[in-house]
Amino acid sequence: MFNSNRSRDDRSAAPAPQAGPNGKRGMFSVVGADVVVTGNVTATADLHIDGRIEGDVNCGNLAQGADSQIFGSVTAETARIAGTIEGAVRAKQLTVERSARIIGDVEYQSITIENGGHVEGRMKHIGGGDSATGPRAVPTAANEEAA
Repeated sequence: MFNSNRSRDDRSAAPAPQAGPNGKRGMFSVVGADVVVTGNVTATADLHIDGRIEGDVNCGNLAQGADSQIFGSVTAETARIAGTIEGAVRAKQLTVERSARIIGDVEYQSITIENGGHVEGRMKHIGGGDSATGPRAVPTAANEEAA
């Protein structure tokens, strides 16, 4: 009665994890909410941070939880920021969620800032292979008033 459809595939419809730059599939590391790391963090796998990092973070893909804190610079291919970062952020694809607070300069190739997301610092677009245009500063309200 409950297993009347045995031929149905019960696996998740989620896409298979993509291979990272090091060729490892589906690997990720988690810094839990109760963890405090003092020192730099480098990950070859995807990294999810819910705790507190007092140092620089360097990884391929970063997901930061809303209650987490990073006191140092962040460098990643893609980053989804939801917590607090006090330091520079550099990412090709950056998403600043509504709960995020970044205090520091931000360099990005593609950026999305949700309504309520907070960035206090200079924002600079990094080129995506077109060396003719090069990096350019993104004007902010404070910069536009001074011009």
